[in-house]
Amino acid sequence: MEATAPSLARIRRIGLQTIVRREYGRIIRIWGQTLVPPAVTATLYFVIFGSLIGRRIGPMGGYDYMQYIAPGLIMMAVITNSYGNVVSSFFGAKFGKHIEELLVAPLPNWLIVIGYISGGVMRGLLVGTVVTCVALFFTHIPVENPLLVAGSVLLTSVVFALGGFFNAIFAKNFDQISWFPTFILTPMIYLGGVFYSVSLLPEWAQRLSYANPILYMVNAFRHGFLGTSDVKVGLAFAIMTAFAIAMFTLVVTLMNRGTGIRE
Repeated sequence: MEATAPSLARIRRIGLQTIVRREYGRIIRIWGQTLVPPAVTATLYFVIFGSLIGRRIGPMGGYDYMQYIAPGLIMMAVITNSYGNVVSSFFGAKFGKHIEELLVAPLPNWLIVIGYISGGVMRGLLVGTVVTCVALFFTHIPVENPLLVAGSVLLTSVVFALGGFFNAIFAKNFDQISWFPTFILTPMIYLGGVFYSVSLLPEWAQRLSYANPILYMVNAFRHGFLGTSDVKVGLAFAIMTAFAIAMFTLVVTLMNRGTGIRE
């Protein structure tokens, strides 16, 4: 028994490393699809919203408009790519029928989830870095609190990577993996304070905005850079942490039940 436990731990470690390396290799191998489009999209946002429209809007939150939207655009890229990487990768494993190889391997489901989520986080952070470099071509972005920046982007990436996993579990075709991002995720992002401060909205719209969890993620991230936020940073981190724990528990439970996999 003493020899079995270390052997099982080693097997699990190798299994996790294999999933993570495969996900990283996939991201880098198709870099033209994973890293280049977010850079182009961010450039267009900065040119259109930052330079052209921003001149008419003027300062916001005590900062130049382009500086104000830069953290929001970075976070938007992190959210969409963390989500998109996991939903496409795990659904691809289901569609290609090689998910069975993972299910018969001596790996617990929570470890499989961590492996895929790590891939989503890697892509989210890589794309976030690329978009940050693009932003620096257009404006200077001060960093008030690096720990807030790192903590908020990591938690947000984990939450939406788990969201992608959840979507992939239930998806039965490629149309179903695009439905949620199109009709729910994208509106939540655009109404999450990426381009504006909620203080500019009428009272009823502010109340609706405060029900949007992305608002707290974007503002916590912006606070780490600029030191300004429309919400309490402590509350934002509590919400992000609660979502991460709840989503992880949910997807592991669904995996244990075989939902969407053994059907």
